[in-house]
Amino acid sequence: MTGSSAAGECRIAEILQYSCDEEEVTSGTPRFHCWPLIRIFRICPGRPAVELTRLVNVNSSTGAIELPSPSSQQLPKGKPWRDIKRKALANDLVKEST
Repeated sequence: MTGSSAAGECRIAEILQYSCDEEEVTSGTPRFHCWPLIRIFRICPGRPAVELTRLVNVNSSTGAIELPSPSSQQLPKGKPWRDIKRKALANDLVKEST
């Protein structure tokens, strides 16, 4: 599902991922069971994408997505991944010195 794509406006995007578990079978051949996971994002020009999955309601029979009210759609402050700095942990310092 994709919302309006006019310049300067945010759009809603959906991706489908799968979560799989391996089941042990007596025949020795592993069997996998997978379940679909739908993830919903708001993508605005010049801003990092924000996942809305936990904030939306999805009608399981029609697949229609109900977005939160406009008053609750304030985007949180975010950073692109390239701007994230990881702090060194004590374990990292020990590994580097050996």
